[in-house]
Amino acid sequence: MTGILYVVATPIGNLNDMTKRAIDTLESVDVIACEDTRTSSKLLSFFNITTPTTAYHEHNADIQTARLTERLQNGQSIALISDAGTPLISDPGFRLVKACHDVGVSIVPIVGACAVIGALSVAGLPSDKFSFVGFLPTKQHGRKEALRLYDSHTETLIFYEAPHRIVECLSDMVDVFGGEREVTLCREISKTFETIKKLPLADLLAFVKNDANQQRGEIVLVVAGNTQPVQKADYDDWLLAIAKELPPKKASAIVADVLGIKKSVVYDRLLELQQ
Repeated sequence: MTGILYVVATPIGNLNDMTKRAIDTLESVDVIACEDTRTSSKLLSFFNITTPTTAYHEHNADIQTARLTERLQNGQSIALISDAGTPLISDPGFRLVKACHDVGVSIVPIVGACAVIGALSVAGLPSDKFSFVGFLPTKQHGRKEALRLYDSHTETLIFYEAPHRIVECLSDMVDVFGGEREVTLCREISKTFETIKKLPLADLLAFVKNDANQQRGEIVLVVAGNTQPVQKADYDDWLLAIAKELPPKKASAIVADVLGIKKSVVYDRLLELQQ
């Protein structure tokens, strides 16, 4: 008999969000694989859980995946946890779960806190269809390019962002999505200084800029999808002709201003045509 891999969600702030099933599971397994054993030790100590732990993170995943999979095949059961929330959501557990599927080891989810779903539930934006983007690129050029890929999406978009980049990120969203697009800032969910703030992007940027406290902690941004009708690209010939005489961004800006559509839409169309 092989063991079982339990993928266990842990609190993202308030420790009272820990489920009884999660506690029972962590107490019963042979070992707990933690993203950071030092961080997890605080949680385990709070609930008097004495199960042995081992580190499992992106820097040792190749070695540890093989070791943990072997232990599972030998009949031991393992719980996988991240520093907070549901493992594999912007966390490194994917390789272990995939390896278990490959060798036929059973995997059981122990559901609980997840910042993505928590933020979506209070955002006041359509939740029937959404895309979780995760963290955007750290550099402005890459971040804007990534945002342009999602500009025309009609579903609600969910992003994670680091506090030291939140102002720059919101500024880029204003440039790409437009300042009128609705967004909900969900900061420090379930913690003492939780913030839930729904505003147009331009107003939220000003709110965050003017309050240094909003530039701290764990941040989720829930952004409304594009509700504007999609413009048919019937200006291709005109756009290409202008682009022969002017730089791409300048040509795109001229066409966008004349047609009354977003510059990013025209610019993306020009890049498609030039490929």
